[in-house]
Formats: sequence, structure tokens, C-alpha cells
Amino acid sequence: MEYDVIIGLEVHAQLLTETKIFCSCSTIFGDKPNTNTCPVCIGMPGVLPVLNKKVVDFGIKLGLATNCHISKTNIFARKNYFYPDLPKGYQITQYENPLCEHGFLDINVDNTVKRIGITRIHMEEDAGKLIHDLKSHRSLIDFNRAGVPLLEIVSEPDIRSTAEAYSYLMELRQLLVYLEICDGNMEQGSFRCDANVSVRPKGSVSFGIRTELKNMNSFRHVQRALDYEINRHIGIIESGGNVLPETMLWDAVSNTTQPMRTKEESHDYRYFPEPDLIPVVVDDAWIEEIEKRLPELPRDKRARFVNVYGLPEYDAEVLTQSRSVADYFEQCVSLLNSPKEISNWIMTEVLRVLKEGSEDIKTLKVTPEMLVSMIRLINDGTISGKIAKDIFEEMATTGRSPELIVKEKGLVQITDEDILKDIVREIIENNPKEVDVYKKGKVQLLGFFVGQVMNATKGKANPRLTNKIIREMLKQ
Repeated sequence: MEYDVIIGLEVHAQLLTETKIFCSCSTIFGDKPNTNTCPVCIGMPGVLPVLNKKVVDFGIKLGLATNCHISKTNIFARKNYFYPDLPKGYQITQYENPLCEHGFLDINVDNTVKRIGITRIHMEEDAGKLIHDLKSHRSLIDFNRAGVPLLEIVSEPDIRSTAEAYSYLMELRQLLVYLEICDGNMEQGSFRCDANVSVRPKGSVSFGIRTELKNMNSFRHVQRALDYEINRHIGIIESGGNVLPETMLWDAVSNTTQPMRTKEESHDYRYFPEPDLIPVVVDDAWIEEIEKRLPELPRDKRARFVNVYGLPEYDAEVLTQSRSVADYFEQCVSLLNSPKEISNWIMTEVLRVLKEGSEDIKTLKVTPEMLVSMIRLINDGTISGKIAKDIFEEMATTGRSPELIVKEKGLVQITDEDILKDIVREIIENNPKEVDVYKKGKVQLLGFFVGQVMNATKGKANPRLTNKIIREMLKQ
């Protein structure tokens, strides 16, 4: 039997505010445990929460970017459950009247655009963090994260494969980073994903029993966990069993899902309006003010890079993965109107250096002006492309200009035809066997002779002139 897969994703995005959602404690990651706390965020009796306005700003910004309706009246609620990392015994969140509703996000899978509905985006506070010490058989609690602001983004059950789920998460993460409201770091927990998954016989209109997946801290783990859970559901159904509505934990060591508890419903949390917070009224002027400050969104930037700069779609996709990389590219193009040439250097050497050094392009020692200057040296014949790679490496390490490196290391390209002819003549005389094979029709050996010239000149020979001289001399 064939099956349809039904997936809905719930993403928690930690917001890049300096302080928590209801108090002035810092949100900095990695500080000493339980130092960024106060009576409000650890739930001491008698304290009152005060809403951080920037959280609402960020929520409206994401809502506009995902084509949502922005609710004019927003009510906070208490979600009641008991767990050691929840100091108050309840979480302040939104239940009725969420900030954003009925939006969508377009994704691209196998060159096909698909629209994924967004049910709601609401504001809430994070819980603390449990740290399990297996050596001492104790669990420790760090309340630094308690009260850190989150946006929960709930998708419609429109996702039909793990590839679509992966694409949706990548697109959503990129959007959050572009908007500068979340850093999208799954490893540090600032971008977390839970998944609801079910299967049904192909052609059926009713949904199957769904399970919820938790504890997935990378995009790779999300895809693996979904694949495993889908196959588990199908296996249970085909063996005559019934899938139970459970919350499952992904075990990245065994690559399996393990039951955590029976799946809760909304009534289990006994939601009721938060009595210590008044409704938040969002008027048109507030929405319009944020809309004016929206940056160019990733999908629009990709389309513009193709249409305006004539880049292939692949180049546009790579260059716009990061807003700072896209800005770097445009700064280069403003200095030299050679988009494809600049794109090639950024996609290869620039991104390689960033990946190896795990740094942001904003701190890269090779400025747009330096990269463009180096490309100009290639284009005017001063240096070869091979030498340029060595110069780029030096620039990335030292931050020195390409002109200075060329001058100090004597890397100027050899373009004197007489000098190159002498070198080629000597190489031809020293390799009679290869010359004979070339003349018999194996023209691929031209690369061998070019390589010999490059070795002899330490990469300084002008490649185009070298090719021309070798061809002419081999004909003689």
C-alpha cells in the first residue's frame, strides 16, 4: 500500500532582544548558570511582569514577512504544567488572539514552488534548562533561559515529505536571520523545531493518528527523525497495529525515536487569560511603521540578483543565503561591473575562508575594495588566476592590499613573448616523447605542456599567451 505523509512543524525562534520578555535580565547565551535571573523570571510571589515592546515589534515584523494577518488585540494566557525547569508552574504564552494568523511561506523543492500555510505566530516566554549529570546521577537547573522571548511559528499540515520539511525550515530560518530577529542557531537552541507527523493510505481524506517529535537540534536530525517516524508508523499499520498519539524523543545516538509521554491536548494545559498583563492593542500606525523598516526579503533578493545582475539561479541562491554575503557582493559590483566574475570568487574563495575560519563576512580581512582590486589585476594581465588564489590567501591572512603583495613577492605575470618562447622551446626539447604523441593527435597533452611552463615560471606565465605559443611551436 502507498501512503501520504502529513507533517506540520512548530518552530520556536529565540529573539535577539537584549533583555527578557517580562523583565530586564540579560538574554546573553553562555553566561554562568543562574546569573541572569531576578524575582520576575524565577517566579517569586508578588512580582509583576512588564512586556518588552521589542518582542511585539519583532513578531509584527515576521508576521508581515510571512503574509500574516496581524491581530489588533493580543491577549496573553497562562499555560499550566509542572516541570522542574518551569519556575512559576505555568508559562506565559498566547492561546486565543495570537499576534499573527493565516499566513504562508513559499518553498522550492525540486524546482517546484509550494506554498506552506502558517496557522499562527505567537509570543511566549522560554523555560529554563535541565542539565542531566550522568556521573553524579543528578539533574541541575539553569534558569538563565527562563523568560527569554520566543516566537512560536506553527505551520499548517501542508508538508508532504521530509524534503519539504527541510526546505521549509531552511527558508524560515533564512527569513528570521534576514529580519535580524533571531540568529537561527539550532545547536545553541535559539531555533528549535517540533514536528507533528502522521501517515494515511494514499487517496484517503481523513488524517491518521499523529505523533509529536522533539529533541531535534539540527536540520539533519529533523530529516532523519521524520524518516524514521514515518517508517515506524507504516510498519505499525501494515502489521495490523494502531499508532498511539504520543510525544516521541529523537535519540541521535541510536537514530531512533523513543516514547516520552502520551500526547497532550490543549485542555490538558488549562489555559486561562494572564491576569497580570493587559491586552496589547496593535494599531495601523504601529504596523505601518514596522512595514517601512522591512528589509528586502530573501525571495525578492534572489529574483533581483537573477534579473538585474544576470546571475544563474544557483549563484543567486548561494549569494543570498546570508544577508551580509549578499551585501558584500553588491558592494563589489558597485565598484566593478562584473557580477559573474565577482560571484565566482565569492562562492569559491570567500565562502571557503569563512567556512574554514567559522567567521562572519563582516570581519573578513578581504574587503570588497581589495577583492575588486585583485580582480582588476587579473583582467589587466598583471597577475594570473593561479597567482590570484595565492594572493587572496595572503590577503585573508594579513589584510594587506593585493598591489602590495604583488610588489613585495614579485608576482607580476610574465607577458614578454620572447621570454615565454625560450621557456616553451626548452620544455619541448626536454619532452620529445610527449611532443610526438601530441603530433599524432592526442591534443589533450596541451595541458601537460602548459603545466610544465607554469611550474617553470612558478605560475607567473600568462595562461592565454602561453597556450598560444605552445600551439604555434608544436606545429613547427
